[in-house]
Amino acid sequence: MSQHPKWILPIIVFSQFCCTSLWFAGNAVVDELIIHFHLPLSAMGHITSVVQFGFITGTLVFAFLTIADRFSPSLVFLASAFAGGLFNIGVIFEGNSFISLLVLRFFTGFFLAGIYPVGMKIAADYFKAGLGKSLGYLVGALVVGTAFPHLLKGFTIDLPWRSVFIITTSLAVIGGLFIYLFVPNGPFRKPSQKVDFTSFMKVFRVAKFRAAAFGYFGHMWELYAFWAFVPVMLIAFSKMHPDAQLNVPVLSFLIIALGGLACVIGGYLAQSFGAKKIAFTALFLSCMCCLISPLMYLLNTSFLFVSFLLFWGLVVIADSPLFSTLVAQNAIPEERGTALTIVNCIGFAITIISIQLLILLQLLIPVQFLFIVLAVGPILGLLALRDTSSRHEKG
Repeated sequence: MSQHPKWILPIIVFSQFCCTSLWFAGNAVVDELIIHFHLPLSAMGHITSVVQFGFITGTLVFAFLTIADRFSPSLVFLASAFAGGLFNIGVIFEGNSFISLLVLRFFTGFFLAGIYPVGMKIAADYFKAGLGKSLGYLVGALVVGTAFPHLLKGFTIDLPWRSVFIITTSLAVIGGLFIYLFVPNGPFRKPSQKVDFTSFMKVFRVAKFRAAAFGYFGHMWELYAFWAFVPVMLIAFSKMHPDAQLNVPVLSFLIIALGGLACVIGGYLAQSFGAKKIAFTALFLSCMCCLISPLMYLLNTSFLFVSFLLFWGLVVIADSPLFSTLVAQNAIPEERGTALTIVNCIGFAITIISIQLLILLQLLIPVQFLFIVLAVGPILGLLALRDTSSRHEKG
């Protein structure tokens, strides 16, 4: 095993946290944006989806041009962090319209394509053994970074809503600089010398790669829709149970952010039991949460309801780094960056469909029954994993 400084992984994790804080910055202050810029009440779903759409477009461009495999991943990460931060902070300026806000959030998502999958590519270039554990920390950082704007909202209640965008942009710049200055190209990096337009589809020829990818797609159908609607769930419970005193921003942060701990624990468990087995278990548990979610609204105590959401927040993300591990392990080394990027691209395209479907169903059915539909993805993902060999790759 090639030696590398022990601080490499902590720096990658810290930088991933800093830069992915851009992701839900708009969601955390969407109520203030609606009031300040006179946006439609449906803005929350559209602001979430347009970031996802930007990320999808970015991953398509990055994968099609094999950018993460042809250029230094650390340089790509730095440039993307700076550009994403620039579009993120653009939201604070007066004169923005609903369209311009959507454009700014779109390009924030676009450059996140050079942060999240490229961060995983950097980790895979450094850690061959124990990749599941390493990606567990990395995706854990993504989870905490994603949740962080909700915490900012909860603790900057007396500060202008613009502070959320200023702080997250500052963090993105810091994260990009840390990667560029302290994390050179990894020992297992195998750069591609040219644009290979066939890489886009070639990665799916490997059966184990396809199984990991399809499992990931089922997981993604549920994940971001759950994250986006955590505040909606909490508010709905408060309305059904007027005695419930819920701090929605702080609880939203905890429900999402504690999933980062689950990613780390899952990474360690994968070393003993195999990445596929732990991913299958987490996906099954989150599927069960989807199916029993209507019953949770019947609870008369907010403690049990919040405990249920905390558990769901743990299992809904625990499998994510393990699917990424299986994808990275079963991809051709020269195309690993492209493979991770294209799988992310398709996965996030699926999130738009599930989020928009929930927005539509919200108008048609009571909110407590909304989240049963999220079980469809995990069920299909579980079937994809069962169809493969019973041998489990070690994390």
